[in-house]
Amino acid sequence: MSDHSNSKLPNRRQLLQLGAAASAAGSAPFLFNIASAQTAPIKIGFLVPLTGAYSTEAQDQVRAAELAIKDFNDAGGFNGRKAELLVRDDKLNPGEAATRTLELIEKDKVDFMAGSLSAATQLSMNAVTRERKMIFNSISQSDAINEAKDWSPYTFHEALNPHMTAGAVARYAFPKYGKRVVYLTADYAYGHEMVRGFERAGQSLGATTLADIRHPIGASDFSAFLPRIQALNPDILVMCNFGRDLLNATKQATDFGLKEKTRIITPVLLFTARQAGGAEVFDGVVGGTSYYWGIEDKVPAAKAFNDKYRKAYNGAVPTDYGALGYAGIRSILQGVLDAKTTDSNKVSDAMGRMKYNWYKGDQYYRKCDHQSVQSVIIVESKSKGMKDKNDVFNVVSTDAANEATLRSCTELGHKA
Repeated sequence: MSDHSNSKLPNRRQLLQLGAAASAAGSAPFLFNIASAQTAPIKIGFLVPLTGAYSTEAQDQVRAAELAIKDFNDAGGFNGRKAELLVRDDKLNPGEAATRTLELIEKDKVDFMAGSLSAATQLSMNAVTRERKMIFNSISQSDAINEAKDWSPYTFHEALNPHMTAGAVARYAFPKYGKRVVYLTADYAYGHEMVRGFERAGQSLGATTLADIRHPIGASDFSAFLPRIQALNPDILVMCNFGRDLLNATKQATDFGLKEKTRIITPVLLFTARQAGGAEVFDGVVGGTSYYWGIEDKVPAAKAFNDKYRKAYNGAVPTDYGALGYAGIRSILQGVLDAKTTDSNKVSDAMGRMKYNWYKGDQYYRKCDHQSVQSVIIVESKSKGMKDKNDVFNVVSTDAANEATLRSCTELGHKA
């Protein structure tokens, strides 16, 4: 071949250049995907019952969760990646909760899940996330979610559980008000588990169950139960219900005159129910709570949280379940920062090592079941001497954070 014919063929340098160009062109989508992943928002699915009997509490969960997202984003996010909250309505229905969770994971491509306000819906959510090895941080009371049969390394429980809550209230109330007890119980997991918690704590206190009277969620008329309760003449009536059910039952018991001889207590004394019902309806009622804004005078973290909430929401104060919405999201995002990734395995490891104080005092997740070890605050409803509309409770006792108040890991089916 002549030099002229050879000159029409690419030389070695040209071949290398062409190869490099082709390689670069072929890898462009790959490089784009990397860049996209590095800037894509961190998505957290958030399922709560925006409609139904617990809608008031759920809406405050959303407000506080959004505040946790804002805190994270204002601080720069994770390597420039901001967080995004995808809120959906579970309609207080376990089937709906499972469907919406699956949709958030498969269609919306969320990185993590949080939320719930029902013992039943959180188990549905957890079943879906557990199968897909995705972190779920529950912000509703449940004993079952900690048990080995429902738990996974991706399951975290930010809320109190009924064993902790009922136990704390029982230890305060039974020695003080009497041992003959009637339960008015919402007929689902929350109510059943609360009764079990009270009865278990009551065994060593000499308490006697006179009756466990059950009603459906969303009941509006409790009048059929009240004569029976009065005839039993209990020292204590325990309202093991929630939201509007708690409000309606307490109002009707007050109107019926049960308070004349019987003390009313409840495992969870809701800020929202007390505000809606008023001072007279809840006069003298004692219960437990995970948070009350009024502890800000003694707890700096509460003051800081309250101030942020007031600023964001026109001077309002956060509720008990609202605070759980904040903590549930804040804990996941701190896990991302600590793990330096959004991989659920690594974030789970990081969250399991966390010691945190987002709003109420020191907390941490117990190793065997990822239950948040925390205080239970015992409050009594105020009927006079209130400084403003939010000054509704007196804090009468605090059960300090202590693993001894939890069921043991062995009892739950875990290896300690």
